[in-house]
Amino acid sequence: MDAFLNEQQAVLQDVSMEALPLLDAVSSLAQGGKRLRALLSYWGWRGAGGPELGQTAVRAGVALELFQSAALIHDDIIDRSDTRRGGPSVHRRFSTAHSEAAWHLDGIHFGSSAAILAGDLCLSLSEEMFAAVGAQAAHGTPARRIFNRMRTEVMAGQYLDILEEVVGPTYEPERAVVRARNILRFKSAKYTTEHPLTLGGALAGASDELLDWYSRFALPLGEAFQLRDDVLGVFGDPAQTGKPAGDDLREGKRTVLVAYALALGGPSAREMIGAALGREDLDDDGVAKLRGLIEESGALTATEALIEGHTRAAFDALHQMPVDDVARAALDSLAHAAVTRTA
Repeated sequence: MDAFLNEQQAVLQDVSMEALPLLDAVSSLAQGGKRLRALLSYWGWRGAGGPELGQTAVRAGVALELFQSAALIHDDIIDRSDTRRGGPSVHRRFSTAHSEAAWHLDGIHFGSSAAILAGDLCLSLSEEMFAAVGAQAAHGTPARRIFNRMRTEVMAGQYLDILEEVVGPTYEPERAVVRARNILRFKSAKYTTEHPLTLGGALAGASDELLDWYSRFALPLGEAFQLRDDVLGVFGDPAQTGKPAGDDLREGKRTVLVAYALALGGPSAREMIGAALGREDLDDDGVAKLRGLIEESGALTATEALIEGHTRAAFDALHQMPVDDVARAALDSLAHAAVTRTA
């Protein structure tokens, strides 16, 4: 990744030195993270018989990490989130540069505009790196179909997510969990685990049977991973998550956790949650009250039960998966880290 981004630095320098902050923002963000998608893709490759440290697997991993960076940049703009991985989000980084340099016009708009372009640059670089994989990623191959579908599903899932925030309050709360779980699957779960694992397998020539086993393991794992993320977004420790306490509540995210609270809580609880959700001025006391309502409704217990069920399904599939002991042990380790994390 470093080598590839250094090559891109030379391209931007040919355009203008003033364009380099775009790439600097991408490089800074891409240095962090758990590398879960790249690791799953690699072990999907190895499980299907791909050679250790195969260049194909490495390039696919870089493409996935750059796509992930693009998704994070755009997601933070949509959510108006000021922090990412313990530091300023990309749009906040650019708006701060505007303020410090005392530039003209609207600094917030400049920050969002520059970040959109940085995210678009990430998408472009992700496609460039995936194309560099070669024949295994050519048009019409199983790996190309997975990569293309992954990107389309994420965009559609993201749209459904922002649609739910504005239309969700008018829907019947009894259906909130169904809608939230569908958003979770297509916005996050499939591209976090299932698509990376099956992508690596497809690049190594995995059979349809093995790819099916990969999906049976990775999809419930991805859903458990994202559900854990939703819980941490409300009940997590900011020192570990890198985001302010209750940030998801201020952003108005209608997660499965919140959907359960609306479905299981009484009319009074629903009214209070609906009135507070998405308020940017929600203080710590307000966050604590919402946490209490969510917990009292049984939503936290229901979400933890869902995480447990998905986790059990994932490990059951892993134990039956036709891969060697090395690949199984690696996937087991990644799965445990995904569902027991605190950040």
